[in-house]
Amino acid sequence: MKIRIATRESRLAMWQAEHVKQKLMALNGVSEVIIVGMTTQGDQILDRSLSKIGGKGLFIKELETALLEDRADLAVHSGKDIPMQLQSQFNLVGFMTREDPSDAFVSNEYSHLDQLPPGAVVGTSSLRRQAQILAKYPYLIIKPLRGNLDTRLSKLDAGQFQAIVLASAGLKRLHLEHRIRCQLAPEVMLPAVGQGALGLEIRQQDSALKQLLLPLINPIETLLVQAERQISAALGGSCHVPIAGYAQLEAGNQMVLRGLVAHTNGTRILFAQARGPLDQWQQVSNQVIDELKAAGAEQLVEQSLNPHA
Repeated sequence: MKIRIATRESRLAMWQAEHVKQKLMALNGVSEVIIVGMTTQGDQILDRSLSKIGGKGLFIKELETALLEDRADLAVHSGKDIPMQLQSQFNLVGFMTREDPSDAFVSNEYSHLDQLPPGAVVGTSSLRRQAQILAKYPYLIIKPLRGNLDTRLSKLDAGQFQAIVLASAGLKRLHLEHRIRCQLAPEVMLPAVGQGALGLEIRQQDSALKQLLLPLINPIETLLVQAERQISAALGGSCHVPIAGYAQLEAGNQMVLRGLVAHTNGTRILFAQARGPLDQWQQVSNQVIDELKAAGAEQLVEQSLNPHA
């Protein structure tokens, strides 16, 4: 079987596609793997925040079109970029073994958010990060930071920001660990749903390709990410709303799931946590959802979606 992988053309996205290619080439039944690079709307529009131009779905729309038009067979996505609801023509096969899901504090002057002085400018494109930073450090200034990983780092190095916050996974995959001043623990910065995970998407009817891909899928990681995604799906999660979710596996196959919903300015943060057997991930996720809703999460989401209502 010859497999064509659709991917964005950023250095990190190409690394991810190449990583999947190497895994595929090791499988029996794969004769050739071709990487089909393309630029998405999310890559082209850099002067506005994602929440103002249509959300993270802009990063996968062109890749899905390539699948439908039979220009590609498989799309590789960062877990946090995958919409909660896929169209019926597509199948999210699952997630591969996850890289570090944490957020990373990157600065040329300071070692931690705690060290930043009042008025210091922190760059991030994420409302989730913005809300959690402002909740603990209301004296900091958050400014939007778009572009690929190298672009973001160059803006920091040019002095436009005192610090920026990025996903640890991307920095590690591109061997830029030395730029990380500290990794932010989940208690400081709860990660995005699916952060650090790679998802594999195919056409719904491609059952033979699905079977071929199954050895690349990590079933435990897939369940953990599904638990996180269920929180976001239930609360209407998008990049318009600061929502976080993070599931971890403990001894005895116990899953701990944490969820968070916030106001964009950090003035209100709702947090919930539940624990249970991994094979009951849906019930555990529903516990977190119910607790967040009871605390007013739906109203908070509505405020984020309609700030002037």
